[in-house]
Amino acid sequence: MSENAISITTLNDFIFCPASIYFHGLDCDTDVMVYQNADQLNGTAVHTKVDDASYSTEVSVLQGVSVYSEKYDMFGKIDVFQIGTGVLRERKRKISVIYDGYVFQIYAQCFALREMGYMVKKLVLYSYADNKSYTIPLPEDDLAMTDKFEKLIFQIKNFSFENFVQENKEKCLRCIYEPLCAFSKVKEEYDYCT
Repeated sequence: MSENAISITTLNDFIFCPASIYFHGLDCDTDVMVYQNADQLNGTAVHTKVDDASYSTEVSVLQGVSVYSEKYDMFGKIDVFQIGTGVLRERKRKISVIYDGYVFQIYAQCFALREMGYMVKKLVLYSYADNKSYTIPLPEDDLAMTDKFEKLIFQIKNFSFENFVQENKEKCLRCIYEPLCAFSKVKEEYDYCT
């Protein structure tokens, strides 16, 4: 693994806002109750059974296993992979929209598992709150999305704050780091009003 390997969770975070990754990194030793909002805390709770490997006792189920993709230089953990059926499942607290970041996270897990020799045959996003499952096309079955995935990795690897401008005020309004952020679109609009 290189020094600049990308965490799988970074994919969704980067799409939301690259600045949030910076602030999250500052919080690494802080209790999550201090910096996570309700949605983030609920999401963390959903992953507890997977992270402590108590989701299933079946030997043919991998849960909370660390993975690495050499091709994409990405690391992270999978939620649940059923070896016999080849089903890879990523759990989310509540899915109301299937965001690209969700798809890219499960793609990264899929690529890593395949590099490790596992046969991933089906990708599923699971919405815990309403018990709904959403099948996601495999990377080879959605080349446009795979291309977007690879472009995102390129953007992350080549990102610089020097040219960064947040254009989406709604993201700033939903960001727990907004009060601290120099890139905030909310602050920018406030500064112009005074």
